[in-house]
This record gives sequence, structure tokens and C-alpha cells, in this order.
Amino acid sequence: MAFAIQVIKQCTRHKFFSRSYSSLLNKWPETQITELSNGIRVATEPMEGQTATTGVWIDTGSRYESERTNGVAHFLEHMFFKGTSNRSKRDLEEGIENMGGHLNAYTSREQTVFYAKVFKSDVPQAMEILADMIQNSKYEPMDIERERDTILREMQEVESMPGEVIFDRLHETAYRGTALCRTILGPVENIKSISREDIQTYVSNHYVGPRMVIAAAGPIEHNEIVKLCEGLFSDIRQKGEHEPYMEPAVFTGSEIRVRFDDTPLAHIAYAFPTAGWTDPDNFPLLVIQHMLGSWNKQSSFTNICNTRLTKNIAEDELAHCVSAFNTQYSDTGLFGVHTVCEDTLQDALMHYICTSMTDLCYNVEEDSLNQAKLQLKMTMLAQMDGSTVVCEDVGRQLLTYGRRMHPLETLARIDAVDVNAVKACANRYFLDRDFALAAVGPIWELPDYGKLRRNTYMLRY
Repeated sequence: MAFAIQVIKQCTRHKFFSRSYSSLLNKWPETQITELSNGIRVATEPMEGQTATTGVWIDTGSRYESERTNGVAHFLEHMFFKGTSNRSKRDLEEGIENMGGHLNAYTSREQTVFYAKVFKSDVPQAMEILADMIQNSKYEPMDIERERDTILREMQEVESMPGEVIFDRLHETAYRGTALCRTILGPVENIKSISREDIQTYVSNHYVGPRMVIAAAGPIEHNEIVKLCEGLFSDIRQKGEHEPYMEPAVFTGSEIRVRFDDTPLAHIAYAFPTAGWTDPDNFPLLVIQHMLGSWNKQSSFTNICNTRLTKNIAEDELAHCVSAFNTQYSDTGLFGVHTVCEDTLQDALMHYICTSMTDLCYNVEEDSLNQAKLQLKMTMLAQMDGSTVVCEDVGRQLLTYGRRMHPLETLARIDAVDVNAVKACANRYFLDRDFALAAVGPIWELPDYGKLRRNTYMLRY
């Protein structure tokens, strides 16, 4: 977006970031929100340009599934592309392709999203296709049987990517016995047994007005989008036969280790439980994530290691890469560090990772904090460029916060994070707390849980 690029260019020329962005961001377009009679919220954010993005965000995902139906939300995502009562699969594909557009979807643990990016003149047609997919998909038994093999192949592809597997393993141990421990794809036995009735029941109960947000960003008019939605999505009901149930998250300090000595690299994820999206510590955690930083041995910026964690690991060549992560849900989250390393030096590597997080409970350097805040601001501003990322931000925020946060408010909340806020946040989540650990690969030198647990505090006399 022109505003975002202009802000970044101006801010980089100024020593004091906050003095340079406010005048430009005051001109940021307002997000307009209208609630339809069936409870669907329609949100639009106007932008300059020739393309627009529109999509449907649904407040549902794998966390709302039972053990028997785990995988149905992702299975449903596939089925929406197999044809409707008005369009065949080929008609759906060609409908978007003939517009020169892009249609995509994804399922997470708490959200399901369908969106299309098209030229501004094609927005009505793209919205009509999305509405048709969501309301009129046929779920033909033959298509369901074919899709089982497709999803099983997708599962095999995912399992061949250690970077993906490690976070499923982390959830598996951190939230063991609850819905959050299960994968989005579901187990093989469920993929082979999910029925048409399971899919229809899931749609009936979860794809209801109050759980849906229709977002649009680009050269669009709010009233026109609302009028389109009133006509296209009028058949969406306000409530299903059964109220969707989300099982509460229960964290268990624990670990899961899968040792493969014949693989070249190990993946290790070390994390503490945090609170949800709307918790006051949301922004301090984002700042801490940037204070810990990330580093990749293969990056062209190998020598730029601006945090104590990454600097020590890079100098001692302890890992191939290391990065802090902050995964959030409505009522919980996982904050930690993911690293890829060889079979040796894991003891020293984990010492640096653990103590870097624990040290924030005691010592926070002002310069490091300010640098992290500046990097976080620049990252967020850079993500405001383009209708797709803006549309996604609008849809996600309405589901998680219940409103769209203005960029000025976002940056002001980052500015408000001071040394005391970082220390308080670190003490709340990291100090002398049980953690979750997932490790896959040649991990024979990885310290045991007890030793790592002792690194969550420091003895001072």
C-alpha cells in the first residue's frame, strides 16, 4: 500500500520513529463495519490500486472437533472446491482464472478462511463464487472418496517436513489430552472414515452468521459490499442445531522426544504457555520475540546478529538456525524458541536458549528493548502493503479482538512496552515455570527435562 511504503521510507530517515509516522498514519483509511440481520459482520478497508481482496473468515477450526471428527474442518476446506449445485469443479477453477484472479483457503486450529484476489471490477463475481462455494457445495460421495487419497498424500508431504512436524509434536505434548493437542489434518483413520453426514453437520453448526466475517480491502465501496453480502449470504442461518463447543486449553509441562540418529539435523522447540489474543501481555510478548530475535546460517545477513541469543549461537556455531516464535489462540498460546542443529553441542545451545529467556526476568537492556520495538514496528508497517495482507488483518482481528485496531493504536501499544513491562511479562510466563519441549532427530546430547527446568530461574544471594 502506498501509505505503508511512504511511512517506512519517512521513518527510516528519522531518528525518532514515533515523530515521523503519526502524521502519515492519521490519514490511514477507516475500517467500516456493518452487521447483517443474520449476524454476519461485513468489514471493508479502502485502498488505492487496481486489485482488491475479499474473503470469508469463520470462527472455527480443528479445535472445535471431537476426537472422532478430528480433520473434518480441513476435509471440508477441500470439498468446497469440488463443485456446487450451480458450478462444477472446472467452472469454479475457470471462474477465477478467467478473471486473472487468485482463490485460496486455509484451515487453522481456530479459524477457517476463504479469500479471492481479483481486479476491482471483478469483486462482485468473486464474492458470488465464494458465496456459492460456502452455501451450495454438493459434497458428492464420489468426490469425498477421491479426496481421502489427496489428503493422505498431503499428510505424507507434511510429515516429510521436520519444520512442520515439530510444532505438531509441540502441541501434542503441551496440550495433551485436549483438542489443541490434535493435528489440523487429523489422523489417518479419521481421514478414511469421515462421512458426508459429518461434513454437513459441521457446516450446519459452525458456518452460521455470528461466527462469520466477510472482509474486503482495495478500491471498493463499503455500501456496495454490504449490499452484495445481503443478497449473496442471506441464506446463512443465525444458529445451528447445536452450539459449537471449544474445549478449554489445559497446558501440561512435558516433553516428547523422537530420536533418529541417522538424520543429519535435529529440530527442537522449547516453549512456555501464555495467555490469549486479548491479554494485556500480547504486545510485550511480541516485543520479547524481537528481543530474542532470529538467525539463519544460510542467510546473506549471517553476520548481523543483533541479540545476545543469536550472537552467542552464531559466534560459537551451535546451530544452523534459531528463531523465537509466538503462537497465540483465544485463551492460550505458546511462546518459545525453535532451533535446527547438529547432533553435538546441544547442551551449550539449550543453555543459551534457556538462559536468554530467563535473564529477561532479571535484566532488560534499554537499547535492546528500543531496537526490538523499532524492528517490530517496521515489520508491522511492511505487512500493511497490499490488499491481501490488509484484508487478512481485518478478518483476523474481527474474529480475535472483535474490532479492527488502527495502525496508530498498534504502534502506540508497542511504544508503551517499557523495561518494567518486559520484566513483568517474563516473570509471569518464564520464571520458574514448567515448559513444553519437542525434539526430533539426532538428540542424544539434548539435556534432560530436569536440567533444562533448572535453567528457568537463577539463584542469587
